[in-house]
Amino acid sequence: MTIPKIEWPNGAKCAAAITFDMDADSLIHVARPSDGHDRLYPISMGQYGPKVALPRILETYRKFGLKQSFFVPGWCLEQYPETIEAILNGGHEIGHHGYIHEDPTAHGAAEQRYWFERTLESHLRVTGKKPIGYRAPVYNVNQAVIDLLIEHEFQYDSSLMGDDLPYILDTPDGSLVELPVHWGTDDWPAFAHYDEIGYMMPVRGPSAGLAPFWEEFEAQYETGGFWIGIWHPFLTGRTARWRQVEAWLEGIMERDDVWFAPLHEISAYIRSQTETGSVRVDQLPYYNGPVALR
Repeated sequence: MTIPKIEWPNGAKCAAAITFDMDADSLIHVARPSDGHDRLYPISMGQYGPKVALPRILETYRKFGLKQSFFVPGWCLEQYPETIEAILNGGHEIGHHGYIHEDPTAHGAAEQRYWFERTLESHLRVTGKKPIGYRAPVYNVNQAVIDLLIEHEFQYDSSLMGDDLPYILDTPDGSLVELPVHWGTDDWPAFAHYDEIGYMMPVRGPSAGLAPFWEEFEAQYETGGFWIGIWHPFLTGRTARWRQVEAWLEGIMERDDVWFAPLHEISAYIRSQTETGSVRVDQLPYYNGPVALR
């Protein structure tokens, strides 16, 4: 068996993307629907993202000439239109991330469709266009989600963990590019401490918390891979952490052989490479029913 190797554009040694899930305070409302509106500490913690962290993040991107991808629940699009306008004015991508960070796998087919399509309506109303990329809340995807993505002509998903490199999800009704994620490059384990929604992580200092991301990047850089950060503005966008991210970015940009791009551009490039044999294909569904345990 040969190990796929993707030749990145313009001789780049690896592809890279920082993606932000701008969940804001949707998390407390979906977790505590009866009284989340009156839990001021978690509301304020979530609102730090659009109100404080996003201007800082966007300024760094402007400084380095980066265009990146954000995944925003539909409710947050409606709640923070000025932040959304700033993201779009910076030339960045906004992808589908549920309506209020609901778990799609907890719903039946009709309810799943309702929330998925309600989010599309939010995108059209606030951004003026439909998204072409998707990340599931908490990465929870089932076959029905994949079917909805294909039905609505999405180009890619970024929720699964089946490879170090982008690959294709092929179904009887169509296909998607998968831009894989992993908890190893997600900032939640390092920085989230959120009792109200059941996460009590030991919060790490900026250097200790961010070091694993840099190690993951170097491994992808050395092997010609794909590095993706899955971050949250109210976590990694805080002052001390973001200062370190900015310093790291400055060093990476000086190498001049890393392709930083929004996910829609990486997805389109991967699609263009499918005939070269360098892109792996997964056939879906993985299983047609429960696995019999004997």
